[in-house]
Amino acid sequence: MLQSNAPRSEKASPFSASEGGVNEIIAFATGLLRRQYRVIVAAFAVALALAVGYLGVTPPTFTAQTQVLLKNPKAAFVKQESPLAESAFDVPEIETHLQLVKSTAVAIAVIRQLKLADDPDFEGPPGLGDMIGRLFSRSAPADEAERDRINEDPPEGLIDAFLFRLQARRLGMSNIIEIAYSSRSPERAAEVVNAAAAAYIKEQMNTKFEASRSATAWLQDRLRDLGDQARREEQAVDAYRMRNNIVSSGGKPIDEQQLADFNTRIVAARAQASDALARLNRNEALLRADTPANPSAELIGATVSDALASPVINALRVELLELQRRDSEWTNRYGENHQAVKDLRARMRELRNSIRDEARRLAETSRNDYEIAVKRQQEMEKLYKEALASSRSATSAEVALRELESRAKSYRAVYETFQQRYMGAVQQETFPITEARVIYPALPPDSKSKPKSKIILALGALGGLALGLGLGLLRDLRDSVFRTPGQIEAALHLPCFSVVPLMDAPRPGRDVRVEANPPERALANVQTIDSTVVGMPLSRFAETIRSAKIGIDLNPTKTPNRVIGVTSALPGEGKTTIAASLARLIAHGGRSVVLVDCDLRHPSLSAQLTPEARCGLIEVIYGQRFEDALWRDPRTPFAVLPMVRRRPLFHSSELLASEATAKLFQRLRDSFDYVIVDLPPLAPVVDARATASFIDCHLLVVEWGRTKIEVVRRALHEAPNIYDNMVGAVLNKTDVKRMSHYDRVCADYYDERYFARYTTADDRGS
Repeated sequence: MLQSNAPRSEKASPFSASEGGVNEIIAFATGLLRRQYRVIVAAFAVALALAVGYLGVTPPTFTAQTQVLLKNPKAAFVKQESPLAESAFDVPEIETHLQLVKSTAVAIAVIRQLKLADDPDFEGPPGLGDMIGRLFSRSAPADEAERDRINEDPPEGLIDAFLFRLQARRLGMSNIIEIAYSSRSPERAAEVVNAAAAAYIKEQMNTKFEASRSATAWLQDRLRDLGDQARREEQAVDAYRMRNNIVSSGGKPIDEQQLADFNTRIVAARAQASDALARLNRNEALLRADTPANPSAELIGATVSDALASPVINALRVELLELQRRDSEWTNRYGENHQAVKDLRARMRELRNSIRDEARRLAETSRNDYEIAVKRQQEMEKLYKEALASSRSATSAEVALRELESRAKSYRAVYETFQQRYMGAVQQETFPITEARVIYPALPPDSKSKPKSKIILALGALGGLALGLGLGLLRDLRDSVFRTPGQIEAALHLPCFSVVPLMDAPRPGRDVRVEANPPERALANVQTIDSTVVGMPLSRFAETIRSAKIGIDLNPTKTPNRVIGVTSALPGEGKTTIAASLARLIAHGGRSVVLVDCDLRHPSLSAQLTPEARCGLIEVIYGQRFEDALWRDPRTPFAVLPMVRRRPLFHSSELLASEATAKLFQRLRDSFDYVIVDLPPLAPVVDARATASFIDCHLLVVEWGRTKIEVVRRALHEAPNIYDNMVGAVLNKTDVKRMSHYDRVCADYYDERYFARYTTADDRGS
């Protein structure tokens, strides 16, 4: 139903436009800070207080660090060949050393050395809960024997707690390991980290010492066996020579050098023959594949090595390629049947035949080369067989002697190699070194490592600020109430005539002038909010009511709005005050006006202005003269038709929609210039909908900062006859000082200094 009035919104606010870009973002952020600064400051203060409290209850922790260099170079006098292979350091190897630093063996060694079972760091987590637990704990402290037992055989929990405080990491891409330990005492932290580094290095030395000792023992046993074996083999050689009367093996019956030379020549001849055979087979295969009907592209392309070496084929191929280029060009230019093209192709065939003849010549040459290579190979094999036959005359004793000598030399060489390794192992065992060393021992740290006060305070401040901004933004986004006239125009498609400031209720007991002989049914001169338009006609409140009056009179329909209904979506939004103020303003201008209280179920207007009335709207509807029920202001042409509620009304809407009510309002229209009707709210009751037939226009009152947008939209959606007859709205009970926080575009519009020029001192003082 609201969407049907969109054109009216465009006419009502033709100058409203939202400014985009950076300025609007800055204005929104500034307005958000102004509106939600209390939430932001509160969140900031709470977060900062929590950070300060955390720093107050958390004991300081000191971290001592030392650095260990891996792959320490050996001294010059111990650079012997090690019996164990030394691997280069890589990423897995360094990770292995990092795990060794944080191993259980290192932890147990440090705990035993420094007796860490008695250290306060391992007695439990510090804090209020720990202190209370210790206060109420009834367990007796461990005796000296029990602590010694724990230090000698630390439990798994103590080891885990120690390893949790011990850290090891690699520095960059270097071979340096940084070991760190955290403790409440800086001296204790340095002592523990130095002990951990020493325990790690000692563990490495012990490991290498055990490995060297095991290798030395094995080499010693192995050397003994190899020495015995070498001596047995040498004795066997001497005994064989004596049995076979062989003085020296220098006079060889078999010329080994000659046989080796023949063997080398035979291999070269076989290779040459194989190469010639391969060239011959390749050339013959190309010639078989090449025919005049189907010329071989491979042959014409001269891809074989012999063809590439032939200057004749290269020259013919160059000429053929040039003719092929001309053939393609001339065919495209003259066509395939041109005589020049035919002559050119005939020349190309001649060139191909010439290349083919030259290839045949090369193939014949390859055949000759192959036959020569085969003959050379056969000759060399013949000579080798003759030499080999002559060598068979040597005795088998020489062969056996050579075999025995070879075995004896092999055993002696192995024995000497192991003997060198054994000497290196003995030297390594007498001077054990490790692959790591401490660059510089750790010193007690001067400052605590955690908690870092500056970082904690900065995080607390930033977190509190972010939380405050988030909460403020969330509150701002969930603030689905009317704050600005633009919201009314955008959500309800109604013009907002004025922004009525929040007025304080008049204080009771204020002196009021009372007439000596007041007429019957005369309105008392009581100080109320609506009387401000008469008592202070130049005040800002009076100006906003005057703006609503002008908006009603100058409606776009150009129809006279003499019967004006004032309503709201919910009770308590100030519709009664607006209706009374509007009526008093009109009467103060000299026009006759009657204010009718049509809120039959809750007549707050009558209770405020005519509390002593005995006759009202109900009685007039049922036939009594309305002149007898009117209450008049003796100073202005202002009258009030009250509502006297004698008993509960169950069918108030039918009463307001009756013909008698319509006739009453027609008589009021004829008797007064304006008829202001205080209607019930739209959401709780349906009585206001029954008055649409005799009311010229409706004015909607919306309370600033309280009325939900969706509630008003729903109320107007359920009362389409009221909404179609509505000329505008007023934003009531507005905190003008805070309007600049919400209406960022027209913030200066609500500045009080602009109204100060047109008000009197009494108005400003009020």
